[in-house]
Parts: sequence; structure tokens; C-alpha cells
Amino acid sequence: MTIDDALLADVKVLAARTHRTLSSVLEEALRNLIAGQERARDSARDLVLPSHGTGGLRAGVDLFDREQLSDLLGDNAVAR
Repeated sequence: MTIDDALLADVKVLAARTHRTLSSVLEEALRNLIAGQERARDSARDLVLPSHGTGGLRAGVDLFDREQLSDLLGDNAVAR
């Protein structure tokens, strides 16, 4: 395994400052990384986007027609 020299130096300083072993600092960092990724995955899975009405576009609306969107949303809604 190879660790970037600057990162390893930072970890050594942290370990010395907190009176811990290098291994315990690295283990904690890895545990926190894994836990953070699991929390992010779980929160993404539980994400519920709000919906209004029956969903979908209003009939006849063309998302690629900037002028039509500007008219529907108001003069300043879509930059020209």
C-alpha cells in the first residue's frame, strides 16, 4: 500500500497531537468515510421529491421552446 507523503505526514502529526497510534487514526478515518458513504446512500434512497397535481407537463408545452417557456413563466423567468 502506498500513501501520499504529505497525507501521511498530516496523519502522523494528528496521531502525535492526540496521543494515538497511526493505525488508530487511519482506522477511524476509514470508518468515518465508510459510514458517511452509507449515510449518503441511505438518504438518497429515502429521498422523496414533491409532486403537484397529476404530474407531467401541461399539454402543448415544449421545454426546448425558450420563448414559449418565457411566456408561460413570465417575462424574466427564462434568460434569452
